[in-house]
Parts: sequence; structure tokens; C-alpha cells
Amino acid sequence: MPGTTSMDLRADHGLSPYRTFSRDEWAQLRKDTPMPLRPDEIARLQGLNDRLSLREVEEIYLPLSRLLSLYVAATQKLFRAMSYFLDHGSNGDGKMPYIIGVAGSVAVGKSTTARVLQALLARWPNTPKVDLVTTDGFLLPNAVLEREGLMEKKGFPESYDLPLLLRFLTDIKAGRRPVRAPLYSHFFYDVMPDQSVEVDRPDILIVEGLNVLQTGRPPRDGTGIPFVSDFFDFSVYIDADEAILEHWYVERFMRLRETAFRDPLSYFHRYSQLTDGAARDTALSIWNRINLPNLQENVLPTRQRADLILRKAGGHEIAEVSLRKL
Repeated sequence: MPGTTSMDLRADHGLSPYRTFSRDEWAQLRKDTPMPLRPDEIARLQGLNDRLSLREVEEIYLPLSRLLSLYVAATQKLFRAMSYFLDHGSNGDGKMPYIIGVAGSVAVGKSTTARVLQALLARWPNTPKVDLVTTDGFLLPNAVLEREGLMEKKGFPESYDLPLLLRFLTDIKAGRRPVRAPLYSHFFYDVMPDQSVEVDRPDILIVEGLNVLQTGRPPRDGTGIPFVSDFFDFSVYIDADEAILEHWYVERFMRLRETAFRDPLSYFHRYSQLTDGAARDTALSIWNRINLPNLQENVLPTRQRADLILRKAGGHEIAEVSLRKL
């Protein structure tokens, strides 16, 4: 419903596919999972306008890391069972990359969550190889978006090179090596030509992006291409009310105006010359013209497809966790 993203999964008369935990209830599920990150490492993981504390990692992300360790082990066991049934291994070592999707609005803190998960999962005792890619790299180049009249739709589903993203995920799941993902620059606000990120047979791959849980209308003949989320073994949606998201977006815009935008080479350098009032008006205009419609039309409707929903409060702290029932 436009105007709100509030979620009450408790008052559902038992019909919700989720079990919802308060912050304190979720924190208890950490059990004896050790804290592998130092305070200085945690500080480096937080985003420009996000807040990440030691307590947040201990109470929210360590229980999630423990849950994912159990899920990955169970999935690998199932993969080995299927390989045994088929009398072959698909990639030679009886191991299949486990893919985690992280979705949510602009400014909600997807990048921080993805980086924290990567850091925690990579510290498991068996030191797995954990890679992280964002779907920004799969955006169509600005030249294409301008030609197609899509610059005002950047970040909407139609602004991505979906076939390229699906080929990338297909190659990852098939165990091909190495696989390359296009590189995106937020400084230049464009895909960087002839630059890429190499992903070489990770144990776990985290895919972060606005629309990674997006679906389309199934074709009537049943022959359509798969959705990005079809490749995910687990997915996380980061949620917050629209008013909070708007505030965070404007706040981040104002901080960038004082930092990255001041570089003459920045795509958004022109905004650094605005007065405070004009800058806030510009940020609100961008939010209401582009990001809010994308949230309401494309991002928020995918929330209920996630395996886990992290519900944020106004101070960026996660107040509630909803886990899909098995």
C-alpha cells in the first residue's frame, strides 16, 4: 500500500509464512557463536550513512551467521545426495556454490548487511571463500539508458542487462571458473567499460541489489527464462518505513554533497554547489521522482519472497527479524 511499509506478521492468526522474533528473542539464538570481528573491522564495514555497532553484530548478525552455517551444511549434504543418486558430480569436487541474495530499498543499508555477512561467513572454521557482487554492475550503460529514455528509470527492473546477470548466475551455479561480473562506479554513476570483478568458484556468493527478488508474469507456455531469485539458496530483505528511508536518503545525499560530490570528476559534482536548502529539495525530488516509485512498484512487493526479513528502526538498528517457516 503506498505510503507505508509497516509489517505486522504477528497479528496474522497463524497464517503468516514467517515466524517473527523481537530483537532480544533473536539475539538469544546466537548461542555460543564466537565473535570473530574486531571493533576496527566492524567500523570499516559500515556504509557512509549507516550505523553498525558491536552490539548489532552480536545480537543480529551472529545469530544469522549461525543459521546460515546450518543451512549451507544442509544444502551441501543434499547436493552430495543428488550427485550420488545421479552417479556423478556436477563440478568435480562435490561442492556447489551457495548463493545468498540481499534486497531492499535505496539507502536501507543493503551494502552494510552484505559486507557484514561476507566478513562473518569468511571467518567460519573451515575458512570458506565468500565473494560479494552487486547488481549495479549489471545496469545498462548510461549511453544505452539515455538512448532508450531510461535514465529516470535507473534502478528499475528495465534498466538492467537481465540476460547478462542470468548468464553470470548460471555460470556460478555450474561451477565454471573464473566468472566475471561488470564493475560499476558510483563516483562516475556508470558501468566501467572493460573493467570487471572476478568470481572464482566461491563457497558462498552474496548478491546484493534492489530488485534481486523481482519476478515477472509467468509465460503461458511455461518456457520463460528463470528469475534471478531462482538461483538463490537463501535471501534477505532489509525493511524500513518509507518516511525513515526518505530521511536516510536525504541525509546520505547531504553527506555526499560535502565529500564525494566535491570532486570535479564526480558525476554529481554540480550538486556540491547548491545551498543547503536547494540540496535538500534536490534530494527529495530525486527520492519522490525515482526511488520512491521504484520502491513501491518493484522493490517492496518482493519483500514477502525473502527467507528472512530484517526490520529496521529509525536509528538504523534492527528491531525485528522474521524468518520463513520450513
